Amino acid sequence: MAFEPDYPIETQRLRLRPFTRGDVDAVYAYRRREDVARFLFDLPMSRESCAEAVQARVGQTGFANEGDRIVLAVEQRKDLAMIGEVSLILRSAEARQAELGYILHPDYQGLGYATEAARAMLGVGFDDAWMHRIYARCDVRNAASARVMERLGMRREAHFRDHMLVKGEWQEELIYALLEGEWRAQAPSRRNR
Repeated sequence: MAFEPDYPIETQRLRLRPFTRGDVDAVYAYRRREDVARFLFDLPMSRESCAEAVQARVGQTGFANEGDRIVLAVEQRKDLAMIGEVSLILRSAEARQAELGYILHPDYQGLGYATEAARAMLGVGFDDAWMHRIYARCDVRNAASARVMERLGMRREAHFRDHMLVKGEWQEELIYALLEGEWRAQAPSRRNR
């Protein structure tokens, strides 16, 4: 399955675009923070590890094989300030399933940007890449992320208890998902990017 969306992807307030090498400082501004790393698998990143991560993201713009990722910088349209990132990972080409992810700088959380960016990626997945099911997951303590998934119309499918050891602690994880038919059943105004 070869697929790459047209860039940039624009929503009412946001612009989603491929990463460039010039994004290192913007990514470091949020990935170095403990409050951002708290619910991620990664520890807070050094500037050097951010540079390596950005370099990897530069080429993650489409799907060719399972495991491929589309990882995009999230910018505000009004000033092109980079405020985070959003991703879609092809988990199964045969079953047409992908995983959605998002990370925002804390200064921009609580303003609906994560929902807006994630909704645009659902559109890419369902409308452009013809996915059948897209799921997302979060640490059970990350109530804000769970609320984003619920606002997207995703339904909670699972609550895994003590299923993975992360940073020396057993993690509990919530899984939310949306099927293509459920996406299409949402009002067009709700689906619009």
